[in-house]
Amino acid sequence: MTGSKPGVGKEPRTGRSLKAQQRRQEILQIAMDTFAARGYNNASLQEIADRAGVTQAGVLHYFRSKAQLLTSVLELRDATDIEQLGPERPRGMAFLRHLVDTVRRNAEREGIVRLYAVLSAESVTEGHPAQDYFRDRYTGLRAMVTEALAEASELGEIRADANLEDAANAIIAVMDGLQVQWLLAPDSVDMTASTDRVITALLAELSTSRT
Repeated sequence: MTGSKPGVGKEPRTGRSLKAQQRRQEILQIAMDTFAARGYNNASLQEIADRAGVTQAGVLHYFRSKAQLLTSVLELRDATDIEQLGPERPRGMAFLRHLVDTVRRNAEREGIVRLYAVLSAESVTEGHPAQDYFRDRYTGLRAMVTEALAEASELGEIRADANLEDAANAIIAVMDGLQVQWLLAPDSVDMTASTDRVITALLAELSTSRT
């Protein structure tokens, strides 16, 4: 699932040669790992440059600023989510089941999960360059899940009088909260099973068969 992206800085420079494109991807991946491990505020361009084997000027050749580098990292994360979702998202209850599949895939990509958890929490601080990104992302996620619940209502899968916005907020909160618990204790937290349990219980509560 993806939301809107922040308009931080200008578009990154794109090298013409294959070698330049490969170097840009290397820097982007190193920046992703660094931001995930240290957060945006604690990570430095010098650290990223050292890990990439280039100078700070070399990093800035591809990304005009640290904020632009962060934007490109978040765009790469979103591109991965879009690829996994496919050309058309499932409708109604099928979309909620898709969320469980998303959690299952996330359990196999710890770096992406850590990046999201660290930066989303850090973005609430004043002046953070990803604040608009995550605000827009959560708005988009709430709208997407609420729309899927509305489709389920239209299909007769859940009650028409259900509070869809509250249900959407609960689903997103559970998924994000489980990510943090899993990152801290991966052997003790089964994100997929817990997400499936909560969504199943929520759908049972919203079911048309409930009196």
